[in-house]
Amino acid sequence: MTKQVSEEEFQKIVNNYTNVTNDKLGSSIASFSDEWFAAASNLLKDSVPIRDATRFTHAGAWYDGWETRRHNVEEYDYVVVKLGVSSSKIIGCEVDTAFFNGNHAPFISVEGSTDSLDGKSNEWIPIIDKMECGPSQRHFFVNEKTSEPFTHLRLRMYPDGGIARFRCYGEVEFQKASIKGDSTDMASVLNGGVVVAYNDQHFGKASNLLLPGRGHDMSDGWETKRSRTPNHHDWAEIKLGATTKISKIIVDTAHFRGNFPQSVKLYGKKDGEYELLCEGKTKADFEHEFEVEGVVDFVKLVIIPDGGVKRVRVLGTPQ
Repeated sequence: MTKQVSEEEFQKIVNNYTNVTNDKLGSSIASFSDEWFAAASNLLKDSVPIRDATRFTHAGAWYDGWETRRHNVEEYDYVVVKLGVSSSKIIGCEVDTAFFNGNHAPFISVEGSTDSLDGKSNEWIPIIDKMECGPSQRHFFVNEKTSEPFTHLRLRMYPDGGIARFRCYGEVEFQKASIKGDSTDMASVLNGGVVVAYNDQHFGKASNLLLPGRGHDMSDGWETKRSRTPNHHDWAEIKLGATTKISKIIVDTAHFRGNFPQSVKLYGKKDGEYELLCEGKTKADFEHEFEVEGVVDFVKLVIIPDGGVKRVRVLGTPQ
């Protein structure tokens, strides 16, 4: 059963889950029915949609989203997304029709599959029932029953039109059988890591700490506002993909050159209070490595007093 909720309620529900349709995780468009006016790949962007009314392409007005031709003779247009994670149970979806007004998708639905090759020939399991959409607004839908893990998602819009962004939040399924050695990053979103709490993310989201790679600039890191209070510190709490016997932690300040923290502390927790794992001074645009021993479920990164960090890697062996 599908329920449409407010943005505030939606954020509370998906706070401890991952946007698995984010192209920064390697999620991609596997197939689509049409993308005449605007590319389906725009749906998976992590950025906020923008509009430039002066910009036109060969097909027509430029839109930062997915837009199909008018007068679709089929029941719906569709796009199939191959998830960048191994698989994920889906908790809720956001469908954003920003700037599509008069050409937005009137209705949508979302389905999941574990072996999809195209948009029509495979068995699809409903996740979000057919729901009405309005022009130029964000719509938040929650799946009220437990989803099975999916590798592919299909977004349908009835009968045609435009959608700016498609974000689905879920629990990443950790594949323990594929892990070899003691150098697996168990904080990585690809292995089920998730940021469950933070005190500030004014300039950059804390969830960026767990993304693959070192990014391309400061925009995809975690950055807090400047503090003016003595003894201030900021923090982010990370739930690992599994209980982990850790051997090394890496704190990467890539691209943070005038706004990196003065120092960091890392704490670990398993069945109780946090205990200090390591601490050290930091410097600009650098991967700081800390040799660590311990078995933990959670890691808490504390930055002193504030600033930006690109990534946190918690290397070890899942237990």
